[in-house]
Amino acid sequence: MGVSWRHQFLAAVGVSVLAVGMVAGQTSVDDSKRKIKFKVNPQYSEIARKMSLSGKVRIELVIAPDGHVKSSRAIGGHPLLVQSCLEAVRDWKFEAAPEETTQIVEFAFEFKQ
Repeated sequence: MGVSWRHQFLAAVGVSVLAVGMVAGQTSVDDSKRKIKFKVNPQYSEIARKMSLSGKVRIELVIAPDGHVKSSRAIGGHPLLVQSCLEAVRDWKFEAAPEETTQIVEFAFEFKQ
């Protein structure tokens, strides 16, 4: 399956820039789920910063028994914020577990002036 023009566009403009006055990627994870051992915080893309985007993004993660993120998919949020979150969670590591698990992670982006 090919990559859509939207994903190509987002990849082209998705250079991450953390701008002063923004709170990017505050993470909420259910405490009853697997604990995060290592995480990368998502960053505002240049285009999201210029548009002063704020909002929440929800990502569903499938976590392998060894703790690496096997797959991720967006289940809510603005596409320009979603892309940054999907890129960040690729490198997350969780505690090991006896079996594969699925978890929802929520990120909050707040633009402050």
